[in-house]
Amino acid sequence: MFFDPSDMNGGIIAAFIGAYLIFLVVLLAIIVIPFWFILKKAGFSPWLALVNIVPLGTLILLYVLAFSEWKVIPAPQIGYPPPYPPQPPYPPQA
Repeated sequence: MFFDPSDMNGGIIAAFIGAYLIFLVVLLAIIVIPFWFILKKAGFSPWLALVNIVPLGTLILLYVLAFSEWKVIPAPQIGYPPPYPPQPPYPPQA
């Protein structure tokens, strides 16, 4: 007989499938959430992070991020070290 009702292998297999699905969801969250924030800060649609679910999607997304023009305004560069002595913000008194 191929199936023995007293055999408990079905429950063990179901537990492993459940644990595997939970592991898979956690792993996808670990990959998708950082890409979500990176894409949002780079000026892209954060929904583009879901490309990571597709096989080789992470590699494609890395190339898109590396070679595209980011749609953010860069912060003004402040010279370092600042000039010494510090210049007063007002004209000197005569």
